[in-house]
Amino acid sequence: MSRTELIVTTAIVLFVAFALGWFAHWLVHRFTRVSRSDIDELERMAQELHEAEETRDQAITYLQQREAELTNQLSQTEAELSAAMDGLRDARSETEDLRMRLSSAGQG
Repeated sequence: MSRTELIVTTAIVLFVAFALGWFAHWLVHRFTRVSRSDIDELERMAQELHEAEETRDQAITYLQQREAELTNQLSQTEAELSAAMDGLRDARSETEDLRMRLSSAGQG
């Protein structure tokens, strides 16, 4: 192989390597390119997600407050019921006591 053939062969190999590298770069760029509409859509989705998270956080806070209010109201209602039952028990006991007195007064 003469010197000229070696130079030509080396030039061809380098050109083919350059062409393959350029083609690979073009393919990578082509498939990884993100269009402006894709970026806009991603930004819109991120904003919607942020708003949804804020709404969820507000809903959780509201539900926790509401649960605390209802638990407090339930405790108050149970206390009132207990007091009413005690009052009813006392009233029944007093009524029974008065009936016993009336019966003994009526017999005696």
